[in-house]
Formats: sequence, C-alpha cells, structure tokens
Amino acid sequence: MSMETKNPVRFTLGKQSSLAPERHSGRTSSDDEREDMEGIDPGFRLMYLANEADLEGIRELLDSGLDVNFRDIDNRTALHIAACQGLTDVVALLLERGAHIDPKDRWGSTPLADAIHYKNHDVIKLLEKHGAKHLMAPMHVKHAREVPEYEIDPKELDFTNSVGITKGTFCIASWRGTEVAVKKLAEEVITDEEKVNGFRDELALFLKIRHPNVVQFLGAVTQSSPMMIVTEYLPKGDLRAFLKRKGALKPTQAVRFALDIARGMSYLHENKPAPIIHRDLEPSNILRDDSGHLKVADFGVSKLLTVKEDRPLTCQDTSCRYVAPEVFKSGEYGTKVDVFSFALILQEMIEGCPPFHAKQENEVPNAYAAKERPPFRAPTKLYSHGLRELIQECWNENPARRPTFRQIITKLESIYNRLSHKRRWKVRPLKCFQNLEAMLKRDHSNLSRSSRSSCSSASSI
Repeated sequence: MSMETKNPVRFTLGKQSSLAPERHSGRTSSDDEREDMEGIDPGFRLMYLANEADLEGIRELLDSGLDVNFRDIDNRTALHIAACQGLTDVVALLLERGAHIDPKDRWGSTPLADAIHYKNHDVIKLLEKHGAKHLMAPMHVKHAREVPEYEIDPKELDFTNSVGITKGTFCIASWRGTEVAVKKLAEEVITDEEKVNGFRDELALFLKIRHPNVVQFLGAVTQSSPMMIVTEYLPKGDLRAFLKRKGALKPTQAVRFALDIARGMSYLHENKPAPIIHRDLEPSNILRDDSGHLKVADFGVSKLLTVKEDRPLTCQDTSCRYVAPEVFKSGEYGTKVDVFSFALILQEMIEGCPPFHAKQENEVPNAYAAKERPPFRAPTKLYSHGLRELIQECWNENPARRPTFRQIITKLESIYNRLSHKRRWKVRPLKCFQNLEAMLKRDHSNLSRSSRSSCSSASSI
C-alpha cells in the first residue's frame, strides 16, 4: 500500500546527493520540524526519521502501510538519506523492509554512489552485499562533452577467454577484434582514495607516452566501474619469463636488450615539462614484442619528478631486488633510481640469475644500503669492452655519479659494435675455410671426371 503525497516535498539536510549540482551548506532539520511530526506528510516523516536514525519510528511508520520506496521531489528515498549519513542500522532495516537497492535520484545518483562520495565504508559493504551496482566511477563527468577522447565503452571489451598476465594486475581481453591488455581498478578498492589517485596518476602518465620501446596506451574506462586502462598486448611475455627459460644470455643479446630498455627509459626521463621516473623497473615490467625487441611497461608506481612524494616506497609497492637504496629512505630522489635498477637487470641477463638470489627479498634493501652489490660470477670475457665498468657506474652509491640513459645508450652502442665486429671476425674465417673446402672438392671432382674421360678415349683407340 502506498501513501505517497500528491505534492512531494524536498527533504533538506547537511549531506545531499553526491551528484547534486549545488550543495546545501550544512543545514539540518530545524527545531520547528522536530516539535511535532504528526501533521507532516508520512513520506517526509520517513525521510526525517531515517536522517535521525529512529529505528522504532521507521518500523512503526512502515507497519502503518507507508511505501518504503517513497520518493521526494528530487526522487530521493530514505535509503539515499541513510546512505549519505552513514547510518548502517537504518540502511539494514530499510533493505529488510523491501527498499530498492539501486534507485536513482534526479541527478542519477544511487545510495551506493552517495555512500562512496561520503566515504561511509560500512554502508558501502552492506549495499554491495545486497547487490548494489557501481554505476559511476570516481572520474565520472556530468556532461557528455566532458567525456575524454580516450574513453572506451566497457561493452566493447570481451573478457570471455580472459587470463591473467604479468604480475596479476593485467588480464587479456578482446577489443574490436584485437587482443589487448587490461588493468582494472578492482571495485572493492574504488573507495580507497589513495588507489584511485594512483590510477589517475598512471593514466595521466600513459597519456604523455608514445615511443617504440614503451608499451602503447590504447584507451581507458573512466565513466563506469570498474575503471580500466587498456594497452597493447604483447603475447611473447615479459623479460622475467624469458630469462627463466633461457638463463644467461650471450653478451650480444644482453646488450641489444639493454639498448631497448635504455632507449625507452631515456625517452621517459627526457619527458617535458617534467621527467617521468618509473621506480619499478624490473624484468617482469619489461615486455617482448613480436620482433624480439623490449618495451618498458607497468607505470603503477611511476611518477613525474615534480610530484612531491608523500611517503617512501615499500616492498609491497615494488620488487625490492631492483630498487635503489635512496628510494626506501625519506627524502628526495630523482631519475637515477631507474639507472640503478637498469644496472641490476643488465647484470642479471649476463649472470642468468636475479640480484642477490640467495637472499630473502626483504633482506636486499639492507644489503644495498650497506653498499653491497651482487657479485660478478660469470667469466670475465662476458663483461668485455667496458660492460662491467658500465654496470658499476650505474649502481654507484652516489646517484649523481650514475650516468644518464642517454650516456648509457652511447656506451652500449659502442660495446655492441665491438661485440658484433668480433663475432664477424669469428664467422669470416670459418666461411673462408668452408669456401676453400668446397673449391677443393669441386676441383677434385673435375679432375676425376677428366681422368675418366681420358681413360675412355684411350680404350676406344
């Protein structure tokens, strides 16, 4: 039975709809409204009692036959009011008495959206438990003209055959007939302001990046939940898996891979107006493309150099084995932290094992802080032409003494040319010998045929 008024009223209080264009400045129900509720419209009384967390009054009113889904002039329900106020007991009672879980007010906001806006976490959990849907994302815009050009309709992403890739943060999906990599901001953390801001920062960085040695950004989902970042998918996997399968690489291949990484990182560090620091440069964040070249990926903990760090990085954020010691300390640091990580990756490609592989991961930062570095165990000839010296420069204790990636590229190109030249000299004598052997065989064959021809002529005479 419904007892809605013919002229619904607007219930005004401190916390209004999360999407209302104008906010009321802290106004709550007046003393006059508190004096006598008997003469007030029953629907308005329900809204008031929900705001006051009067459970007994709500039960009595609903028992009298009032529709729990009564709406005011703004299409708001008592569930909207309780969700805004963070009144978990009231929300539970209204749901128990049949309140609709996802009613939209005149601005399109639901009780869950309101609870998220006001950070009422217990209410959020309760509404989600009853099946409330995340209709809007934290980056939702109010007007269609404000929707960013990179926005992808989530209906275009097919996760039917989706599997997890890299460190579990990305999965594969099909988009317009092409396999892509998708990074989701899980719905359960959409109310975590720190993680939402991290998502925003990563997206902002991707919008700046376009380089053949950096993974390509394709678009994002920001107007609905879950929010997603969509990038190109590289089916050959990451460098970590490749090294596990191949072990130590030949110096020529290691240097060629190092050049790919250095070129991608040089591009990031020379970004304008501010350099981009990766901060999580390690083999599982470096992907292989179809041509066998490498691309730098996963900017989840990256930042612009101009961004002030509010807390030091921890081992929960990234792999401790590849992080420069200054990152774990309070204070400022710059692009040279990525140069330190690069040195460890280059050494790993030649050694065939991760840095300090015998130590527990949480022990490694202390080793770096004590000026320890992973030992060089591979034969000296594998570190020829200044390769060992370059690695040692890159992991220098003093960041100022580490080279830039542009300087690293120059040195690596010189080393690669010398390694390739040496390899050509090894191949050339072998080919000469093979050609000489083939020529002798050919001459011997011609001589044998000539001898047989002479014998045949003699016998016929």
